[in-house]
Amino acid sequence: MATKKKLNIGMIGRGFMAKAHSNAFRRVGNFFDLAYEPVLKTVCGTNEAGTKAFADSWGYESVATDWRRVVEDKNIDLVEICVPNNLHAEIAIAAAEAGKMIICEKPLARDAAEALTMTEAVEKAGVLNFVSFNYRRIPAVTLAKKLIDEGKLGKIFHYRANFLQDWTISADVPQGGKDTWRLDAKTAGSGVTGDLLAHCIDIALWQNGPITDINAMTETFVKERKSADTGKVEPVKIDDACTFFCRFANGSMGNFESTRYARGHKALFTFEINGEKASIKWDLHDLHRLQYFDHRDEGIVRGWRSIHVSDGDQPYMSHWWVPGLQIGYEHSFVHQVADFLEAAAKGENARPTFRDAYETSRVCDAILKSATDGQWVSL
Repeated sequence: MATKKKLNIGMIGRGFMAKAHSNAFRRVGNFFDLAYEPVLKTVCGTNEAGTKAFADSWGYESVATDWRRVVEDKNIDLVEICVPNNLHAEIAIAAAEAGKMIICEKPLARDAAEALTMTEAVEKAGVLNFVSFNYRRIPAVTLAKKLIDEGKLGKIFHYRANFLQDWTISADVPQGGKDTWRLDAKTAGSGVTGDLLAHCIDIALWQNGPITDINAMTETFVKERKSADTGKVEPVKIDDACTFFCRFANGSMGNFESTRYARGHKALFTFEINGEKASIKWDLHDLHRLQYFDHRDEGIVRGWRSIHVSDGDQPYMSHWWVPGLQIGYEHSFVHQVADFLEAAAKGENARPTFRDAYETSRVCDAILKSATDGQWVSL
């Protein structure tokens, strides 16, 4: 076996996403034969004791409390950005100028202008860059893309998607701070549009091509919340819910919805695509299955079929268990790390890049502008 080249990882952040990414780096070499061997070199967090505990749990060699130390460290090859949205740009631009590879959590930035600045920085520096829209790499979602690209659906007529949660219904939930920064516009940029719909939009652009026109409405159901930072009651400036419809460049129509006010739904993420010849639909709650309807089937047996995506000839599954045994959410992060490292070994970018994520940010901005202005917005 060829000697693997070590790739030193600098993880900035130690929350939920940092766990998902750390787990991926630890596991990827067990299941994928790659030229690079990830090394968990340094993890950075503002609380030294908490960061040390994280390092001990996940096997990082050292800790830092200032992200600049990680970016400036000549031993670090890849900077992972897993912190709140308002910190993405400064860290990413500094990492690019330092010549580091970069993986950034989604959304890339708080708005398209900020995303463009980051995109231009990595492209100017010529560094490898990637944005963690992990749902692309759930095997059933990847299979859906394959079927579309092969023309199995024919001409696409409709694309619909939703992402529903219910965790902010109570007015007692604060905004800002360590745990609820997603409710603070200064930190997050937007609400469900940048947080949840960004996933739907990324997959839609990847599967169905560019969006050309948008008409949207948003709502903030709780108008004021106590700030976890100041203790004062302050206006809420993020969107709690968003619905938009759109036209794609291929002539199809889109319908999207996201909310954190759908009681009973913790993470209902679905999409359905209707084509001239066939339709497909997928549900995160049943993530290893792809529903498929083909009008070309003989009438007597025509109907929706449930494809259990677990066989070796289906995306990514040859790297895992025997047919019939499913995998889960965490494996999408392993897949994206595997794809990133495989591309990096060739000096190439895996997708989505910062440029791809900038296009998603442009759509998000257009959604918010349409909702504010009460009219169609053209991209």
